[in-house]
Amino acid sequence: MDIAYVCEWEKRPKSNHCPSIPLVCAWSCRNLLAFTTDLKNEEEEKDLTHMIHIIDSEHPWDVYSINSGHTEVISCLEWDQSGSRLLSADGDGQIKCWAMTEHLVNSWESTLGSAVEGDPIVALSWLHNGVKLALHVEKSGSTNFGEKFSRVKFSPSLTLFGGKPMEGWMAVTVSGLVTVSLLKPNGALLTASESLCRLRGRVALADIAFTGGGNIVVAATDGSSSAPVQFYKVCVSVVNEKCRIDTELLPSLFMRCTTDPARKDKYPAVTHLKFLTRENSEQVLLCASSQLGSIVECWSLRKEGLPVNNIFQHRSPVVGEKQPMILKWRILSATNDLDRVSAVALPKLPISISNTDLKVASDTKFCPGLGLALAFHDGSIHILHRLSLHTMGVFYGSSSSNPQRVGEEPALKRQRGGGPTTHFKALQFSCTSLALVGVDNHGKLHMLRVSPSMGQMLDINTLLRHLLFLLEYCMVTGYDWWDVLLHVQPNMVHNLVEKLHEEYMRQNQALQQVLSTRVVAMKASLCKLSSATAPRACDFHAKLLLIAISSTLKSLLRPHLLNTPDKSPGDRLAEICAKNTDTDIDKVMINLKTEEFVLDASTLQSLQQLIQWVGDFVLYLLANLPNQGSIVRPGFGFLRDGASLGLLREMMVVIRIWGLLKPGCLPIYTATSDNQDSMFLLFRLLTKLWLCSRDESHPQEPDEPLIDECCLLPSQLLVPAMDWLPVSDGIICKLQGKHPLRLQFGKPYSLPGLNSGTQVEIFTRTPGSQRMDNLRCLHMGVCPTEDSKACTRCGCVTMLRSPNKTTAVKQWEQRWIKNCLCGGLWRRIPTTVS
Repeated sequence: MDIAYVCEWEKRPKSNHCPSIPLVCAWSCRNLLAFTTDLKNEEEEKDLTHMIHIIDSEHPWDVYSINSGHTEVISCLEWDQSGSRLLSADGDGQIKCWAMTEHLVNSWESTLGSAVEGDPIVALSWLHNGVKLALHVEKSGSTNFGEKFSRVKFSPSLTLFGGKPMEGWMAVTVSGLVTVSLLKPNGALLTASESLCRLRGRVALADIAFTGGGNIVVAATDGSSSAPVQFYKVCVSVVNEKCRIDTELLPSLFMRCTTDPARKDKYPAVTHLKFLTRENSEQVLLCASSQLGSIVECWSLRKEGLPVNNIFQHRSPVVGEKQPMILKWRILSATNDLDRVSAVALPKLPISISNTDLKVASDTKFCPGLGLALAFHDGSIHILHRLSLHTMGVFYGSSSSNPQRVGEEPALKRQRGGGPTTHFKALQFSCTSLALVGVDNHGKLHMLRVSPSMGQMLDINTLLRHLLFLLEYCMVTGYDWWDVLLHVQPNMVHNLVEKLHEEYMRQNQALQQVLSTRVVAMKASLCKLSSATAPRACDFHAKLLLIAISSTLKSLLRPHLLNTPDKSPGDRLAEICAKNTDTDIDKVMINLKTEEFVLDASTLQSLQQLIQWVGDFVLYLLANLPNQGSIVRPGFGFLRDGASLGLLREMMVVIRIWGLLKPGCLPIYTATSDNQDSMFLLFRLLTKLWLCSRDESHPQEPDEPLIDECCLLPSQLLVPAMDWLPVSDGIICKLQGKHPLRLQFGKPYSLPGLNSGTQVEIFTRTPGSQRMDNLRCLHMGVCPTEDSKACTRCGCVTMLRSPNKTTAVKQWEQRWIKNCLCGGLWRRIPTTVS
């Protein structure tokens, strides 16, 4: 393990949180981090403002701080399964649900909430939606994603009509009350509360897990290690439009350290109680502590035969009668005496723990999902195996409090300041367990890389296979893959992209269609990590835009007759263009039913910017065909991509037809000759290039006459300077070294990404250059005044408000309200940055 970066507050004396108050953090599957601090009022030291801070880990300085409105200390933070909503709960029984405003990661508001007045919340969870995957390490070499990542039969906590999961949350209070809030489809909230058992007692710690049958299991303890840890089954239902809660007592357990004569009174308090995973209510982790140390135990619930008294052993058994079975907690493993534990993080990767999978994981040194993290008061973090609790890796935090700034001498040469030891008060694993985030007792945020092999030596092919396996998992689930990129070095990028493409092409056609844009976005993210492959990142982003424009323009086509044929106009267009290899655009156009392409003039005119991008892109590709040599330039990836070139041909045909209806919608070219038919010329050259790469298994090199004609293009038409995506100001390209970076909340970090000497010209921007709206393909001017938003993943910039009100443009813009082309989230950016 090593530190990737540390982010700290600029004004620590005035905004330092109270060290005695526990911090909470949560990391969503969409790469959003939420954590809490409590700010002291400058006038009255007693008053605390309870803050929630939300960042995306790619831009950790861009923190959105919310004055939560909680009147007591925030005790719980929980993201929902989609990673777009956040629950917060406090010591006064208040629960708030936070959602993004206008789908921006740096703009949040509380939309819903519930309360159990004056009853502090000790555990909080969203209800389960019934989706559960198992990751099989044994099948990591399989060609089928369905075998690697199997869907496990799992019922939602509560279902609506038709089996749709009902949304909501549940919480456990310190007085032993369980409260459930259900979100009805109309937006109303159903809330109910019920005692966990008839004899209510104090609950100091609790955790919530789910069973495959749709039930909920709650583990609770009063905080004393000599008292039993109780387990309850909770069933939620809706009866007559009212929420109903039924509870049932399950077998309990006593910690083994209290029955050990040598340790009977050594660890008096239970400080951590966690189910190993939220979908496994049969394994629980317990930590008992004193002021000087801690001990950790892992327990498992098993079915055991009930022993029968000797009196009944000799009676003749009834045919088919089985021995009665009972559920009983058995200890799986326990640690030796440890230093005092300050925080616990459990793995989120749903790795299968069957004997075969565990053996393959051990043989191949695949560790993600198998380790849990313990943070200690001396500042260290230990990764322990989730079943055996033996140590897999150790991080010593001595250098974590003084990460190196750029231009400074190494931390070891500098004098270390005195004061209390820095230790972590909250820890969270990422969704693939390759990164660990911690908040320390000074309010600093630490991002740590966790090696896939936990520091064991791996050959490069095995490491690539592990990273590829986790990238495939993110591709199938839709989770963000930022934490995987932390481990990708520039020399790995090419091999990973090629292997990812090979694995994708082995899937069935239906799955390929579902994952088509996600795999392109993943390749683009990987290619940005190396200066050698950066131009290919531009190609992948251009491909995402081309696919989106193509599907939008085709969706506007309507069959002429009401009795819809088997194939849509878009499908027929693709089929005819694929069969007809004629280089004359008008001859291809004749074979189409042009009445299906009729649209009103205002709609066509509103699409001109998208049409112009297609025309400019075709011209750029063809004009740069002779320049694609030893240095890879943007556009290189399209030269052998028959499918993308075929899409461009289809778009040129559609645009040609629409030009007959509304000449103003045609792409504008600056030609040297007045009688130059630019679209005719470009289609002819594009078709010749397409014919070379149509058969992707046996691509041909473009012939000399085609290259000669492309060489003449700049003398016939003015070649546009394609404005590729802006330089991403994210941190991932700057984390490939081993020196941790020190950042400050609220201060953008500027450090050259790739090697500045090899920076390709496509990313350079002169101060007076035009700014582009990358989605609408509009120029926003040199100093845009419009509010804009940028993608957290690729840096794509677009305006927040639409300048156009036509239906066709609205249809285009509606596609990108929640997410960017690449699937990344949006964040509002200052006007000067856009």
